[in-house]
Amino acid sequence: MLTNKGKYGIKAMVHLAELGAGETAQIAEIARRNNISKKFLDAILLDLRNAGMLRSKKGPGGGYALAKPAQTIKVGAVIRALEGSIAPIDCASQSAFTPCEDCADIEACVVRSVMQEVRDAMAAVVDTTTIADLVGRAAAHKPEIDFAI
Repeated sequence: MLTNKGKYGIKAMVHLAELGAGETAQIAEIARRNNISKKFLDAILLDLRNAGMLRSKKGPGGGYALAKPAQTIKVGAVIRALEGSIAPIDCASQSAFTPCEDCADIEACVVRSVMQEVRDAMAAVVDTTTIADLVGRAAAHKPEIDFAI
């Protein structure tokens, strides 16, 4: 399950992807525009910076920006950087496998089997969807402004 950490991380990445070339955004602005606690967002952005997805600039005009083009950043990479495995249970994870204590035969476990299918289906979506794709989806839902008077 995607927690608020993952959801807010994706929202922040989309916000940053919408910036113009060379622009940065301050944490307070990202938090305000996306209804996220600034303190929580601080930790999220630090994790994404440590994962190499963001760059930060200190001082006047400083803030955060994407470290690479939005079309190269997969939603799955953002989720994994913030949440760890995308598998719904640990025994279905490829990257963080941990067997269940109550399972006598992990290979025959029907719960694990179906959760592996869930993991694979989720990965098929989030590992082919980029932050740029989400920017496009957001733009499709923004009302057009008519400047005619």
